[in-house]
Amino acid sequence: MYLHRLLSCSRCFTRPNALQMFSRAASQGKMPLARAHGKSFGHRSELRQAKRIVVKLGSAVVTRGDECGLALGRLASIVEQVAMLQNQGREMMIVTSGAVAFGKQRLRHEILLSQSVRQALHSGQNQLKDMSLPVLEARACAAAGQSGLMALYEAMFTQYSTCTAQILVTNLDFHDDQKRRNLNSTLHELLRMNIVPIINTNDAVVPPPEPNSDLQGVNVISIKDNDSLAARLAVEMRADLLIALSDVEGLYDSPPGSDDAKLLDTFYPGDQQSITYGTKSRVGIGGMEAKVKAALWALQGGTSVVIANGTHPRVTGHVITDIVEGKKVGTFFSEVKPAGPTVEQQTEMARTAGRTLASLDSEQRSDIICALADLLTERKDEILTANKKDMELSVSTGRLSPAMLKRLSLSSSKLNSLSIGLRQIAVSSQESVGRVLSRTRVANNLELEQITVPIGVLLVIFESRPDCLPQQVSALAIASGNALLLKGGKEAANTNRILHELAQEALSIHGVKDAIQLVSTREEVEDLCRLEKTIDLIIPRGSSQLVRDIQRAAKGIPVLGHSEGICHVYVDHEASIDKAINIIRDSKCDYPAACNAMETLLVHRDLLRTPLFDQIIDMLRTEHVKIHAGPKFASYLTFSPSEVKSLRTEYGDLECCIEVVDSMHEAVDHIHKYGSSHTDVIVTENEETAEQFLQQLDSACVFWNASSRFADGYRFGLGAEVGISTARIHARGPVGLEGLLTTKWVLRGEGHTAADFSEQGSLKFLHENLPVAQPLPGRRTAS
Repeated sequence: MYLHRLLSCSRCFTRPNALQMFSRAASQGKMPLARAHGKSFGHRSELRQAKRIVVKLGSAVVTRGDECGLALGRLASIVEQVAMLQNQGREMMIVTSGAVAFGKQRLRHEILLSQSVRQALHSGQNQLKDMSLPVLEARACAAAGQSGLMALYEAMFTQYSTCTAQILVTNLDFHDDQKRRNLNSTLHELLRMNIVPIINTNDAVVPPPEPNSDLQGVNVISIKDNDSLAARLAVEMRADLLIALSDVEGLYDSPPGSDDAKLLDTFYPGDQQSITYGTKSRVGIGGMEAKVKAALWALQGGTSVVIANGTHPRVTGHVITDIVEGKKVGTFFSEVKPAGPTVEQQTEMARTAGRTLASLDSEQRSDIICALADLLTERKDEILTANKKDMELSVSTGRLSPAMLKRLSLSSSKLNSLSIGLRQIAVSSQESVGRVLSRTRVANNLELEQITVPIGVLLVIFESRPDCLPQQVSALAIASGNALLLKGGKEAANTNRILHELAQEALSIHGVKDAIQLVSTREEVEDLCRLEKTIDLIIPRGSSQLVRDIQRAAKGIPVLGHSEGICHVYVDHEASIDKAINIIRDSKCDYPAACNAMETLLVHRDLLRTPLFDQIIDMLRTEHVKIHAGPKFASYLTFSPSEVKSLRTEYGDLECCIEVVDSMHEAVDHIHKYGSSHTDVIVTENEETAEQFLQQLDSACVFWNASSRFADGYRFGLGAEVGISTARIHARGPVGLEGLLTTKWVLRGEGHTAADFSEQGSLKFLHENLPVAQPLPGRRTAS
């Protein structure tokens, strides 16, 4: 939210506001009791449990941009969300503004209609436009608008079979004990009957505000502030959540117009001293300071609060439901302050330390990796003890499959292997950063170089694989000079914690401890994927479902990975029997859950009813592979196996689909249509056919007479692998160290300008390619 919202609002009216009423009520012993649990939710994820919710619609949300009339589109989307949550069994209440705006629109219309026909006919268009209208008094506007506003709400909610009821309140209703009890009883009865109460201040009878410029003119309107009313009702009704919608994103740590202003995801009591408030919103008497005070009062009373933007066209249609689902929308008020830094702060810390890491010599980065390798063996007992806790907890809960438990488990031999792998990375990664890829003499004394540099901040999200933290993630990030933000699965929380501590201990030998950060707070993956301003690349390490979820959530950040591994093996009619049998067996049966395992076997039509085809079927049956018949293959059989439901299926088990094709070209077309551009294989002795397959097929890995299981960074000689990418930009296929680097251009001149090369200039372009390994005379190389 813009924190420019309220310094002037306290001077606008003399009547007591709701916060003043709260203070009086407290001093008179009338403060409502907190909910039975007495505590607000401590984290956003707990908002899903909210049963009773108050939605406060600010003036800027309800009214149009011209402040005369209602924003019907926004209102309709808000009604839809409230009705949906109501129909889920939640108890919804609305505190709304808008009566004055609606009434002003009606009264203006009536005034224009009351002009005499003669005056309207004989007045020129300019005269009509300049026709002066009387100042519209706010209470009269409210009286004229209340019924229309409620009728509009009723009509909208009726579309969702939801009943509504109107309640108008004044300050006096909160001072009289009997009236407070009556109001409380009425609201509880309405909620019991599944009716949505729509509450507003009775602006038609409130004391008039002091005259001020907000009430002057035709196109400006003054609407009463309902922030404190909503907070009062939320606490009075022991609501679980108060959602305050306005025309601002949430709380900022400084005025939003300033360069360093940052949206606060979470606001804690006591933080108000560290922020600066600005002017109030374009309409209404409330401002950000009033919103914060009301929110803190509600929080103290046991109601959680979120302040968010209800006017943004991209989010209005789901802002309320997103908040209830625990997504990072607006500013969440919490009494539970985490002990460590926020994830946003962690990302900034990682970026700062990462720049220092990138500036180190390659020998210094290798020292860090070797130090981590030593720590893995020296602190082996600590690691295995932590891993044992994770294993015991996972077994007791029964959440993980046997395969996932195997991935979670660490052993002494596995740690020794990790240590050896780290040392190999330390040696092989020398001179990877700052390596000169090309050097060009643009003109005399003007040389251009393209050099490798780190990508920046990497977000790595991994499941049940603590061993990938030191080797496949941390070591490669250190070697490539990248900062790292890690989010591991909660099933490996204890193991990940100790491994991260060891990584930071190794980094500290050269003062870059913060370059690797482990997200230990309860951050949702979707929220992490929205940090597009601070994260440069996301690398998911886990199931295909995890990768798909991340690819959907990461709107502004590139994702290195693949969501599916639908790999094909095509057996040509000129294939070798032995090669075909061995390749199919290894591709499917070596590790069926791997992303590079065969899922569909394509067979040339001429091979049907031949010894080769019979041997393939016998081998698959011997290996207990369940066969699904494709449509064409099923048509050749009298009694076929179960027909495949979809030709685009990743089984991840001892299952596969068999389909028949008429030619190599049809096989290529099939793979392009149903494959995932991961790894595809042709088995044939015809070199010309094989070369056509290799050239025409558009996959990250295309093999001839080799198992699909070779699609692996280690087997490619890349060392450790961070994943396999099916993207067409940046890295593709198995991604090792080189995939974590990008390039920049360095130009060294001696006062050259573009004008020197114009028609009137004295210089001409040379564009001579120079050896990258040969230092230029008198020049310092980048490597």
